[in-house]
Amino acid sequence: MLTPAEFRELHRPGEPFVLPNAWDLASARWLHADGHPVVGTTSLGVAFAAGRADGTGETADETIDLARRITGAGIAVTVDIEAGFSDEPDEVGRYAAELAGLGVVGVNLEDSDAAGRLVDPEAAARKIAAVAAAAPALYLNARTDPFWIGGEGDRAERTREALARSHRYLAAGATGVFVPGAIPLDTIAALARDIPAPVNVLVQSGVPVRDLAEVGVARISTGSLLFRVALGAISAAARRVGDGSYVPEPGTPSYDEVAGLP
Repeated sequence: MLTPAEFRELHRPGEPFVLPNAWDLASARWLHADGHPVVGTTSLGVAFAAGRADGTGETADETIDLARRITGAGIAVTVDIEAGFSDEPDEVGRYAAELAGLGVVGVNLEDSDAAGRLVDPEAAARKIAAVAAAAPALYLNARTDPFWIGGEGDRAERTREALARSHRYLAAGATGVFVPGAIPLDTIAALARDIPAPVNVLVQSGVPVRDLAEVGVARISTGSLLFRVALGAISAAARRVGDGSYVPEPGTPSYDEVAGLP
């Protein structure tokens, strides 16, 4: 299993690695067996599986239980902890320290709230500082959301906001920065150029990994994509079984392949 130090070394600007995001132990085991040395978690998948809402701070117990299961299976994992499951920096720090104690290699900590608003960057920075102090070995990926929330705002203003917040969070102790959203490649290039740390983005529809590499990205996350793809595949298969047209999709694993997974 990767150590936190080895996980940090994967973040090489211009040589991005793809981080697939799991939502339960089964998906984590399958992705790991498919050759991924580390997985992330997706807060949407974890919340949906628990019958809760994403981004509302309701899944602290489920998140840490999943982290325990994944690390217990010998799989390196970086954990999405939403906004830290608390408004109190010390509580966020203690939560991160508990994850570190399980062998988790990193966390994502976001700067938007349950109402879909950007929080005061100083409040977010205090949480980051608390995590950095309580669990210094963790790769602390500070997620900043100007491109994730708020509809179709001015791109230049969003870029300035993302950069200002990124610099503040790095000063507070973040290791890298995650800027999610559907972002034009030239804007990603500006972010990667002006953020003095590894930059993480979501997979961009229609944008090859090589293009993201050329503009300096260090990490590409799938976010909730794999979870949503799985749900879509379930629905499609069930409909086709019902109307008698089902044929297994190429790549569908056999019973023996799943049952025989170590």
